[in-house]
Amino acid sequence: MSVAIIVAGHVCLDVIPTLPENCRDLATWLVPGGLVNVGPMTISTGGAVSNTGLALHRLGVPVRLMGKVGDDTFGRATLDVFRGHDPALAEGMLVAAAEPSSYTLIFSSPNIDRTFLHYPGPNDTFCAADVPDDALTDARIFHFGYPTLMRSFYQDDGQEFEMLLRRVKTHGLVTSLDVSRPDPHAEAGKVDWPAWLARVLPQVDVFLPSVEEALLMVDPARYAALEENGEVLPQVDGDLLSDLAGQLMGWGVAVAGLKLGSQGIYLRTTPDAARLAVLVERLGLKARAWLNRELLAPAFSANLVGTTGAGDCAIAGFLTGLLNRLSPEAVLTGAVAVGACNVEVADAVSGVPSWEVVQQRIEAGWVQLPITLKLPGWGWNVGQRLWFSPQDHGGQWALG
Repeated sequence: MSVAIIVAGHVCLDVIPTLPENCRDLATWLVPGGLVNVGPMTISTGGAVSNTGLALHRLGVPVRLMGKVGDDTFGRATLDVFRGHDPALAEGMLVAAAEPSSYTLIFSSPNIDRTFLHYPGPNDTFCAADVPDDALTDARIFHFGYPTLMRSFYQDDGQEFEMLLRRVKTHGLVTSLDVSRPDPHAEAGKVDWPAWLARVLPQVDVFLPSVEEALLMVDPARYAALEENGEVLPQVDGDLLSDLAGQLMGWGVAVAGLKLGSQGIYLRTTPDAARLAVLVERLGLKARAWLNRELLAPAFSANLVGTTGAGDCAIAGFLTGLLNRLSPEAVLTGAVAVGACNVEVADAVSGVPSWEVVQQRIEAGWVQLPITLKLPGWGWNVGQRLWFSPQDHGGQWALG
């Protein structure tokens, strides 16, 4: 099967109970000896391989999924879900006979932030050798999700992961990376993440974490200080975003996108034309349009049902825009649009329509949410409906 994108990395089975509408604080509901009446259970595949991979498939992108499950009920259920979308989607998956499959219990409702109980399973033994060279020959983008939850790839300051990405790049693929916040009380919580990033990011062309994940990994002390004062996102501003992205550029990333939840997605691209060349040449992008950019796309208004997989689906939109050779403005707008489609259903991907339908919603004047982040000196482009930083070298913005 010829594919455009390979999505590799973390995969699990998501188990999502429907919480009562008046549940606004999970801690007051889940008490020892208590009984809580809940709604029906949604069971779906989760993790980056499933969420981003299936979202790409629903958008109409030829995709190959590469992950590892156990030979048990959860593992078979995961593969059956993939086959239900397309039998070919299960062909790249590995089955570990003696390992119980990974699963996640997700508590999510419109009134509370998500809480996860996660068992990593075969994700911890997935390694570079599990990605064969012959699987890399026909794709243009290699997207890897959640190495921060996979032992082989976060231990030893990321040596195994660097080796994998370096090999992928020898095949001429553009490399894309997403991470997930590690459990601070587990083994991954003790990793020197700045050292891990410094080793890995020179091999990463596109890095798409959330702003909280990026700040935790780049500057753990600063993250801890902000967390002490409450939620991190409301304290984020344009200067912090620029600082974070600048550090990521310094470690070698060509394109950095920081997901901001209901505030949208921030984008920064390298000022180094030589570093950008790999994306331009492989994907057929316009170099001038992508060089030294800094902009922010607000989120679109949506009927919020659940946020599971929203970031992964936004990444699928971003990568689809890249494959379609769009401008950074259009890529970013498509990413937030796909993320908004996702939150209109409880599970991780079924809210994602075709790419054509996403574009139709945008063109029909889809309402955007207001930005509450402080963006000093930034300007609003009325026509493109994006924010541009004062340092942006490609946007000609007009205040509106």
